[in-house]
Amino acid sequence: MKKILLALALLATTALMADSMSKMDLINNAKKEVGEIIPQKLKSMLDEGEDVIVLDVRESEQRAEGNIPSSELNQDQFIAITRGNLEWDVAQKITDKDAIIVTFCRKGGRGALAAQVLRKMGYKNATTLQSGLKGWAQAGYPIQTGLGITILKEKR
Repeated sequence: MKKILLALALLATTALMADSMSKMDLINNAKKEVGEIIPQKLKSMLDEGEDVIVLDVRESEQRAEGNIPSSELNQDQFIAITRGNLEWDVAQKITDKDAIIVTFCRKGGRGALAAQVLRKMGYKNATTLQSGLKGWAQAGYPIQTGLGITILKEKR
């Protein structure tokens, strides 16, 4: 009887482990669900003055790494809410559920998860910036830091 119970417990544990998703599975599913916008498209939207909200979901200390320059955005187009506070703060900061929202983080994972949550909260046009701020910089677009505006250059 003990052997049967032990075997059942092992089978149940194995089934639970097989059903659980890894962090990367969750991120990849979120990216598929909300889509990704390439840096070039976001830059074009900003240059053309389209109504788009750029939502930084990084932790406050990570924002010191740099940002999409404020010259690229109107004051009300850039919003910063940490991923951990998103569900609590977004309704006060973004009231239009039809707004185009592009989330970003450092590399893209948290941005995708944030956009997915926004969609579940009724924000119909939430998506994420492909590869996050890193992708923006690698595309050759400027990053504003405390030292001014910088552009990454490829090493030759």
